[in-house]
Amino acid sequence: MERKVGTISRGIRCPIIREGDQLADIIVESVLEAAESEGFELRDRDVIAATESIVARAQGNYAFVDDIGADVKAKLGGETIGVIFPILSRNRFSICLKGMARGAKKIVLMLSYPSDEVGNELVSLDKLDEAGINPYSDVLDLKRYRELFGENIHPFTGVDYVAYYSELIEKEGAEVEVIFANDPRAILDYTKNVLTCDIHTRERTKRLLKAAGAEVVVGMDDILTSPVNGSGCNEKFGLLGSNKSTEESIKLFPRDCTDLVLDVQKQILDKTGKHVEVMVYGDGAFKDPVGKIWELADPCVSVANTEGLEGTPNELKLKYLADNDFKELSGEALKEAISKRIEEKNGDLVGKMEAQGTTPRRLTDLIGSLCDLTSGSGDKGTPVILIQGYFDNYVS
Repeated sequence: MERKVGTISRGIRCPIIREGDQLADIIVESVLEAAESEGFELRDRDVIAATESIVARAQGNYAFVDDIGADVKAKLGGETIGVIFPILSRNRFSICLKGMARGAKKIVLMLSYPSDEVGNELVSLDKLDEAGINPYSDVLDLKRYRELFGENIHPFTGVDYVAYYSELIEKEGAEVEVIFANDPRAILDYTKNVLTCDIHTRERTKRLLKAAGAEVVVGMDDILTSPVNGSGCNEKFGLLGSNKSTEESIKLFPRDCTDLVLDVQKQILDKTGKHVEVMVYGDGAFKDPVGKIWELADPCVSVANTEGLEGTPNELKLKYLADNDFKELSGEALKEAISKRIEEKNGDLVGKMEAQGTTPRRLTDLIGSLCDLTSGSGDKGTPVILIQGYFDNYVS
């Protein structure tokens, strides 16, 4: 029978992961048990992916708020510090801000506007237009912001983040001053010691601040890069990618997990004879067209992956071939012509007209986004994803 199904993405249920668990064994057992239960077989080039959360949990990569405070104080001096460009998130950032407040006497909190880096809106573009404000050049203090825009409640969380972050800092015993700007150098009118909290623009922000005369510049990726009082850490990303665990602790992004993906790959080969690809994934890289939120609050989509997931797709655009090269054909003749073209396609289609409109993104970003959407972030209980048929095409 002719094959009628392409890519299949399955959420795989697993036990709740705890520190010290043998995660590779659990992943492999869960996938194989799911295959037996649901009646499917593994194939070569299937993809097994595990969310970063269970990897960090198994590693025990946690830290306390006091650990953040101690590191911030040690690296920025403990007096007045600028905390700039944080994302608006109770889960992602508030717990980190709590620690930062414990490491300083005063925080000048500089928020980007009209939205944060990942699309959470403080004020609408329409309101900016009505007020005659240029977000690229105008620096607003809290009084001016409230005069112009009043209280702004996040539509999804119901939180006024300006008030929420201010109160959080004050509760930790630090003074707070809030300003709104998009040029990182604006903070230097208030303090020369700066902690920049942006994720994907952090290197540019650091460069601009240093060139403009900042005395101390660190990013969230420079905090908890080594253990503090026996805490967890992340040598590469620091606090980036962390999540709230409890009111006094965070789960950090997982440390190096190359050995994990290779172990899962080897175990599957030994047990089934199939060569699968494996990755550990963070947030998917996609943007919500309605809420305007760009999902990628993690520093990367793929934390670790096997070699077969490197690169970008090398695909032909079927509708281009049907509408151009084979526009005179239909039915079986069209199918045969397109199948032949796929079988004979060049190994590198970059710049070719017949590839235009295919997704120009890395395989790990595409697959990681599919995994993130499949697993969800709530109570599905499927932190492992099995993707089959992703590398197949029309003639497979």
